[in-house]
Amino acid sequence: MNDAHLHLLVNHFPIIGTIFGLGILIAGIILKNNSAKNIAYFLFIIAAIFAALSMGTGEGAEEIAEKLPGVTDQVIHEHEELAEKFAIVLYILGIVSLAGLYLNLKNHAKANLLSYLAVVISVVGVFLAQQVGTSGGEVRHTEIRANATQTSTNTEAEGEDKD
Repeated sequence: MNDAHLHLLVNHFPIIGTIFGLGILIAGIILKNNSAKNIAYFLFIIAAIFAALSMGTGEGAEEIAEKLPGVTDQVIHEHEELAEKFAIVLYILGIVSLAGLYLNLKNHAKANLLSYLAVVISVVGVFLAQQVGTSGGEVRHTEIRANATQTSTNTEAEGEDKD
C-alpha cells in the first residue's frame, strides 16, 4: 500500500462527514435536539482528523500521480490549493465543534449560538468539499475536466483529418 492508496482511503470522509454533519446539525437545531447536534459535532471532529490524514498523505500521492500519463502539474496544484483551504475550514470547524460539545454538555446559554456558527462554517466547508472532490477526481478522471468535451472533439476532428 502506497501513499496514493492511503490518500484515496482517507480523503472521502472529510467530504462526506461535513455534508452529513451539516444535515444532522440543521435537523438538531430545527428539532432543538442536543443529541443530534452532538452527533454532528462528533462528525465534524472526525472529518477534521481525516482532513489532517488526507493532507499528510497528499504529498506522497502527488509524487506518484504526477508520473502518470494525462496528469498535469496544474490539475494537481489546483487540487492541492483547494484541499489546503478545505482543511483549514475543517480544523476551525473541529475546534468549534469541540467547544459546542462542551457547551451542550454543560447546558451553557451560548450553546445555541455556537451551533449557528458551526452551521455557517460547515456551509463554507460543504462548498469547498465539492470543489476539492471535483478537483481530486479530475486528477485521474480526465472525462470530468472542464475541457474534456473540447479535448475529445479536437481529438475526433484530428482523426477525421487523417483519413
